[in-house]
Amino acid sequence: MKQLPIFVNLQGRKILLLGRGEMADAKKRLYERAGATITDDENADGLSLAVVALENDDEAIAAVARLKARGLLVNAVDRSALCDYTTPAIIDRDPVLLAIGTGGASAGLAKALRQRLEQLLPASLGTLAQGLLAARERIQQTWPDAAARRKAIDAVLDPGGPLDVLAEHELEDLEAWLEQPHGGARSQVIDLELASADPDDLTLRQARWLGQADQIFAGDDVPEAVLARARADAQRFALTLWDESPIEGLTLRIRMKR
Repeated sequence: MKQLPIFVNLQGRKILLLGRGEMADAKKRLYERAGATITDDENADGLSLAVVALENDDEAIAAVARLKARGLLVNAVDRSALCDYTTPAIIDRDPVLLAIGTGGASAGLAKALRQRLEQLLPASLGTLAQGLLAARERIQQTWPDAAARRKAIDAVLDPGGPLDVLAEHELEDLEAWLEQPHGGARSQVIDLELASADPDDLTLRQARWLGQADQIFAGDDVPEAVLARARADAQRFALTLWDESPIEGLTLRIRMKR
């Protein structure tokens, strides 16, 4: 990872935008959607970020150098080597926001991924997020224990669950889940056989299990690169301790394929 993806609150902040034309107009619309105030006055006070959308290379390079000398973070449109930060392709399901970046390698690739993912994410995703926020206190009261609460939320949002994130939902679906009788999560053991030592070869289902597991019993030959895909708070054990340890929550037994 060569860039750190962050979400910046630009509401009411002043952004410098140098340039005119299609590139500059697109950036102006994007930053104004985020609540920023746009100015083309390079000497304005209180600037938070700068965007250089100048067509001429020499003018753009000179502008970037001046702005960086002032300590501003600069986005140079279509000149990734000059950028302190890049703007991603965005999927907006307010308040859910997905950002897809390529580190400036290919805006077209980021756009293609956004268009594909747009088809997968339901329009109601934002409504679900707002409903979960509004119900936070109620959820905490229903599941006072943090571990039990996490398991309940994981289960309800899972594929095929009552609030599957890739399915359309109404707030009534959230209410129906909250009205269900309180019950503890059942323990479950899953045997996971890895096809290779490369974490990129994990199936989507295997990656999801790793992200949800409470306990992991792994063989000595299971690489750390794979185990790193698990939750940071998941308990790890050697596979040789399997017969001696209590099983709690979602437990994985991980082996390499012979």
